[in-house]
Amino acid sequence: MSSSPVLPTSPTGRRRAILERDSLHVDLQLTSSGLTAEVSSHLNQAISEVEPGSVPDWSNLKVIHRNTLPPRSHFHFYDTEEDALSGDVKNKSRAVLLSGTTWGFHLSTSPFKGPRDFHDPDFDHGDWSLIQVPGMWQCQGFGKGPQYTNVNYPFPVDPPHVPYDDNECGRYVVLFTVPERLKDGSQWRLRFEGVDSAFIVWVNGREVGYSQGSRNPSEFDVSDSIKVDGANMLCVEVYQRCDGSYIEDQDQWWLSGIFRDVWLHSFPSSHIEDYFIQTLLDDDYLDADLVVDIKVNKPGSTVSMKLLDREGNIVTDQQHALDTNTGRLKHRMINPEKWTAETPYLYTLILQCGGACIAQKVGFRCTDLVDGVFCVNGSPIKIRGVNRHEHNAESGRTVPYASLLQDFSTMKSFGINAIRTCHYINDPRFYDLADMLGFWIIDEADLECHGFEMVGGNPASYLSDNPDWKEAYVDRALQMVIRDKNHPSIIMWSLGNEAFYGRNHQAMYDEIKKIDVTRLIHYEGDQHAQTADVFSRMYTPVDQMVKYAEEKEWKKPFVMCEFAHAMGNGPGAVKEYIEAFYKYPRLMGGFVWEWANHGLLTETEDGEKFYGYGGDFGDDPNDYNFVMDGLCDSRHFPGPGLSEYSKAIEPVQVLSMDANQVKIVNRYDFLTLDHLECYWEIISDRAQYVGRNIPIPRGVKPHTVATLTIGGGLTTLSSEVWLQLNFTTRSDSKWAPPNRVVARGQVQLTPPKSLLQIKTLTPPMNRPIIQRKTGFTYATIASGTTFGFDMSAGTLASLTQASNPELNLLTVPFTLDFYRALTDNDRGGPFGKQWIDGRLHQTKNHFTQIRISETDAACIIEVRSRVAPPVLAWSVDTTTTYTITSVHCSVRIQAHPRGHQLPETFARFGLTFGLRNIRIVEWFGRGPQESYADKKQSQFVNTWGWPSNSMFHEYEFPQEAGNRTDVRWVELREEWGDEEEGRLLRARFGDHQGASFTVMPYTTKDIDECTHPHELRKRRRDDHIVRLDWFHHGLGTGSCGPATLPEYQLRTDREFDVELLLD
Repeated sequence: MSSSPVLPTSPTGRRRAILERDSLHVDLQLTSSGLTAEVSSHLNQAISEVEPGSVPDWSNLKVIHRNTLPPRSHFHFYDTEEDALSGDVKNKSRAVLLSGTTWGFHLSTSPFKGPRDFHDPDFDHGDWSLIQVPGMWQCQGFGKGPQYTNVNYPFPVDPPHVPYDDNECGRYVVLFTVPERLKDGSQWRLRFEGVDSAFIVWVNGREVGYSQGSRNPSEFDVSDSIKVDGANMLCVEVYQRCDGSYIEDQDQWWLSGIFRDVWLHSFPSSHIEDYFIQTLLDDDYLDADLVVDIKVNKPGSTVSMKLLDREGNIVTDQQHALDTNTGRLKHRMINPEKWTAETPYLYTLILQCGGACIAQKVGFRCTDLVDGVFCVNGSPIKIRGVNRHEHNAESGRTVPYASLLQDFSTMKSFGINAIRTCHYINDPRFYDLADMLGFWIIDEADLECHGFEMVGGNPASYLSDNPDWKEAYVDRALQMVIRDKNHPSIIMWSLGNEAFYGRNHQAMYDEIKKIDVTRLIHYEGDQHAQTADVFSRMYTPVDQMVKYAEEKEWKKPFVMCEFAHAMGNGPGAVKEYIEAFYKYPRLMGGFVWEWANHGLLTETEDGEKFYGYGGDFGDDPNDYNFVMDGLCDSRHFPGPGLSEYSKAIEPVQVLSMDANQVKIVNRYDFLTLDHLECYWEIISDRAQYVGRNIPIPRGVKPHTVATLTIGGGLTTLSSEVWLQLNFTTRSDSKWAPPNRVVARGQVQLTPPKSLLQIKTLTPPMNRPIIQRKTGFTYATIASGTTFGFDMSAGTLASLTQASNPELNLLTVPFTLDFYRALTDNDRGGPFGKQWIDGRLHQTKNHFTQIRISETDAACIIEVRSRVAPPVLAWSVDTTTTYTITSVHCSVRIQAHPRGHQLPETFARFGLTFGLRNIRIVEWFGRGPQESYADKKQSQFVNTWGWPSNSMFHEYEFPQEAGNRTDVRWVELREEWGDEEEGRLLRARFGDHQGASFTVMPYTTKDIDECTHPHELRKRRRDDHIVRLDWFHHGLGTGSCGPATLPEYQLRTDREFDVELLLD
């Protein structure tokens, strides 16, 4: 920015400069008429200056692109068919990658600051920093740092304007030469696959053009600017914000820079400009027409088309001379192999014109509605999907190819079949992999303006229903469809996300349909499906979703574009959604929100690394940890929630068992079960018997039920026995790796023993040894374990063993407890607030009476207590009866909640205590991972053993974790051993349904007070806090969606009468 004019000073005059947005005004206040001539003279010499001289492109709604080429499909030219088939883009295509290395970089706080002539050929960039391209500059230590908001705009809302003085500007420079293999080109194109948020390009000092639309490609003709021989200088000026930022308000980090690849393409003089492949199946979905609409740069060009099957055999080879610059190539296919997400069979199409070849994968498939049901190739499908943002913990939205492969591999192994590209089109390589591996894709336009929900008035009126924004909206739709139209994996287009609904969505829809009538169009903001081809909802509770499914008259299907918000410990009650999807034809399925946490790797002042969220980078405003809401952690490693979702969507489900007949259902959409084999196991307490193969009937059709017959081996069963079935891929499986487990199921064959039966089977031989000293009563059982009761507090406060009678293993006495550390779903839903308001975390046990009696076989200690918080009047009146025999200590609790402002629910109902020397935890129940009442289907009943320090799952925002449910017994051990050897304490619940336990090196207070794992680790205890729970409240998805369902709530409007055995 130029300096302001200098005004002479005067002892008799006062001057002040007023800098406004577009002009500099000079205001003179004269105190003497004699100064008139002098002032006039100076005014005549003053320079009138306006900065900027015109509205910048990046703040001008009428300028979306300048000098860009029309959008096209994503492809590369090759000189030969052999090169094209190799797919070696970097070494054999007619393009050179300019990214993948370091460029020179300079950052200023505003486009009007810094070296604005940096693109001049003579400019000296010698002292500039280096930056990795592709990359986001905030992730490489430049600028103010990352900022996370979910809804809010992080700048003043004044569309289409963004602040001039708070708009970081990144200036890039790189030198390149044209490789020999490209020098014979006739046209050179510079292609940016993604720049956030807007940019101007110069080549060798000549301005090439401007573009915006962060996640969309931009291509420029640089033929007049490039030097085929010698070095070229590419300069790019990138703006953090532009008017397009108003429709890029997605729930993610605000990051900036050249974050996808940059290519220099060499096009021959005669070439293909674009093409659109359509596979049009007949009404019976057997035969098909391959149709290729093609556009060339020169009328009269000859175009050849060759189609190869998977083995490389030629299906068709034909040439056509086009009269104009467009044409249609066709080939009739008799029963081609069909592409589906389960059978991703791809042909290869070779297009050639002017000596340049293009290779494009082709999948024969069609999508349509059959009686209102969404179908692919005429068959109904169910979407078992996830929403996936582009994210890498170190590089932001610049996702390395290896990380992309990791995501796809993990999704496949966990049974996910669909992805919604929330909320923008992805890296082009994403779609190639989806085609090859088999995924259903909803491709979503780079469009969201959720922030207008917060500014008042009708939010749609600002942009979505504002005709001034029509061109910007339509551009986002065209960029998506034209680039991605040739991918069979894309089954629907989406008009964006959370942009309300207005006339501009209709305009987007109309323009898409002009190009592609073969796909349906989705948009959740169109709540009544006025424009969209499907009804779409977010986070609708199951019962309300079912109401849509049961409507008598409907013509459009229903999809849950977001459900089961996977934030922190959750999601709960996923199974209920999945079962409804399969029950009702109208329901297409849904996409869990979301695939992975968005934590960015950072460190404390002491150098301790952790994954940061909103507010960790000094960003304000921010939406805190709401960006940590994935099935995977920030490194994209699977979490417990992904295991639960995977179990719910397994392609084979075990339904029931009658005698030796097991009923299963095939939930594949296209495959039979012929590629699978089944093995059975018998699971019981500390025993596991591996059985034989069970024949699966041949030809079990998709979405149908079949019956398996179990052979011998089930006649002599002990108490509590489970049948486990494992379904694995056969060695000759065509579409999945061999010997992979794709589904498992358990059926309970016999019930567990009750506590009464356990007591009867182990009757006491003698009385326990009773001692009284210093306010304690001690009872020693036959194993040598001594239980000590503090008579002044009414608590079980001491536990010793014969091997070390002086060491009290208890570090915290037994107390009745109703609280757990809050989960994200607790905080976001109604229950966490109720628990805190009801001071559930502050309850204490206040005993009112202790009574001791002895019989010939036992010592009985009865403690009457009132468990209550401070401040409030509600309480739980309890009678705790300890019955100590020579073999165990029975703990029976009878409880009656009552009083004003009693919380409607408790988080749990159980005992809490501290125990030292725990090294190993062993249990019979669900495992090995954590489980809860509404998140347990993925965890199978067996005898499990884990190190004690591995029992607590470390979420990236500390919260309740590590519970194991449906437990019959748990042993806290110092070392491995048989029965009593190495055992510190055992708890048995008998046949009580829903019993659970946790073992963790933290208190609930520690967890509640810490906001990052590294903070929590500093509070790790030497002992462990143990919880033995008879009841535990479910998790739900209250952080964004339905809270815990009624059937999983721990209600307080009831009496409690429970028991367990300690020994």
